[in-house]
Amino acid sequence: MIVAGAAAAAVTLTGCGAGSRTTNENSAAVACDYTAPESATTVNVLAYNSSAIDPFTDTMVESCSIDDVTLVHDPIDFAGQVTKTTATLSGDTGTYDIIENYGFAIPAQAAEDKLVPLDDLFAEYSEQYDLDALSESMLSALTFDGTLYALPMQGQMFILAYREDVFDELGLEVPTTFDEMISAAQAIQDAGTMDYPIALPWLATSDVSTSFEAMMNSLGSDFVDADGNVTLDTDDARTALEAMTSLVPYMDPQVLTFDQPSVQQQMYNGTAAMSIMFSGRMNDLMLETNSEFFDDIAFAAPPKANADAEYAYNRVSIDGWSIPFNTGLDHDMLFQMIASSVGEDASAASVPAAYPAREGMVTDENSPYGEAANESIVSVMPPVVSPILADVTAATRDTLAAILMGDMSIEDGVAQMQAEGETIG
Repeated sequence: MIVAGAAAAAVTLTGCGAGSRTTNENSAAVACDYTAPESATTVNVLAYNSSAIDPFTDTMVESCSIDDVTLVHDPIDFAGQVTKTTATLSGDTGTYDIIENYGFAIPAQAAEDKLVPLDDLFAEYSEQYDLDALSESMLSALTFDGTLYALPMQGQMFILAYREDVFDELGLEVPTTFDEMISAAQAIQDAGTMDYPIALPWLATSDVSTSFEAMMNSLGSDFVDADGNVTLDTDDARTALEAMTSLVPYMDPQVLTFDQPSVQQQMYNGTAAMSIMFSGRMNDLMLETNSEFFDDIAFAAPPKANADAEYAYNRVSIDGWSIPFNTGLDHDMLFQMIASSVGEDASAASVPAAYPAREGMVTDENSPYGEAANESIVSVMPPVVSPILADVTAATRDTLAAILMGDMSIEDGVAQMQAEGETIG
């Protein structure tokens, strides 16, 4: 490591003081106190663009780009981010020095030694960046086999967004189960208000698996158990699929092509009255620039699969910053960059666009969906941590889509998914 002297360190600290500015109203100018290398350095940051992620990315890129150190972040969508993460971690050298990461992906990457362990750096800088204020559950979600592999920035949980004006006009109650959601959708159809009142992200190449997992989680199950056994040929899997197929008559026929932005668009256009998405998508629904219905949207915790379900139909995705094993840059410097982006000022500025990892920052006073988010996050099934879960999810996705398209029976489908999952070792 090439370390600049005390004068260079002082310049670095001064460079991101109160005079710094950010172009994102939900980001903050923060102190980024690393010791800069002696030569010009580029730090490549990989993170997808969304209203919930951008505040943290923009804080880091703009506050930590000082003198001859430049952080570079190119716009990218979620699918591109996932693809580029796989690519940059696949070789001895990589393209990126800081990558956005998820609790879902950490176990497999950590098991293959693709990420830098962060425990020592966390302990060293905990007091300076007040890292002990980060949620223990979110830190745990980014930990595998007792080792921390990502620093949490924010969490996203499922939120039910619904057209309050439509519900009030028809005298409908906010649904707490999917049966109640279907009853509300039927009433909306019968009134001639909308053809397809329910909008869920069921993109056949990704989101549909998240929805299936959320439905199984509501019933207390997952694709694998804590011992890594595949659990897809089960009564819970059948019940989850029956619940999903019962939604089909109330959803757009092209639903298997819809990702979260597509579902947002249905809400913007007024073609859907209910949607369930990750909380990071909620702020966009409230912007007047996006939709004439911006002031008609209300929020609630997601429903349960049925009245007997223990948990809500829910997934919690914890987003954090990881350092790839194959970066050529100083790990200490990179850690201070990511730590600065999840500090108190940055986290406070991110609300209501995000649900930051710092405890107690989101309330019903500072976020229109704060109450729903706080109710949602405590209604989720505790996660199953397994290094094969991501691969099982990918291996079974085509069969899941075939079931929902009506090309395969549920009984045949669960048997085939079980066999596909068991090929993952």
